[in-house]
Amino acid sequence: MLTGIRIPVLGIIHFPPGKGDPKWQIAPGLFAGIDHTAIVVGDTDARLAFYRDKLGLRVVGHSDNYGTAQEHLNNVPGAHLRITALRAASGPGVEFLEYLTPRDGRGTPDDAKANDLFHWHIVMTAADPDSAAAKLGGRLVHLSESSLDITAGFFVRDPDGHVVNIVGRN
Repeated sequence: MLTGIRIPVLGIIHFPPGKGDPKWQIAPGLFAGIDHTAIVVGDTDARLAFYRDKLGLRVVGHSDNYGTAQEHLNNVPGAHLRITALRAASGPGVEFLEYLTPRDGRGTPDDAKANDLFHWHIVMTAADPDSAAAKLGGRLVHLSESSLDITAGFFVRDPDGHVVNIVGRN
């Protein structure tokens, strides 16, 4: 269903030789590109029902991360994560971070709005935004003018409260 992903929040990661996609090994300088966005999920298997089964992303990897390096990377003492990587046909991926420990993270407030300072969302491109809106229960808005080449779009929340913006492009 989805044709691509755009990411609003960035983390800078270094992949040492032999780790990660080889394309990240060849770029000199500080910034080599955008690989994925990471979102915390309460239950990986339950979230796959939304991102894989409804949105059509494919699972491309799993890992079990813990230890001092992970604690420092996430700035969470005792961090032990189940990580699942997903991809659309093109663009960066989405990575689930399920904290196995500690499990005391806070959820999205029920009254959260787009103008809240903590707000962020993932932009995903759909070949048929009308069908996507019908499938996900979104209220599709058609645009007559857009400097970003967007023809239509809508927002939905995943089961953990993350905002996903589905758009159609020319």
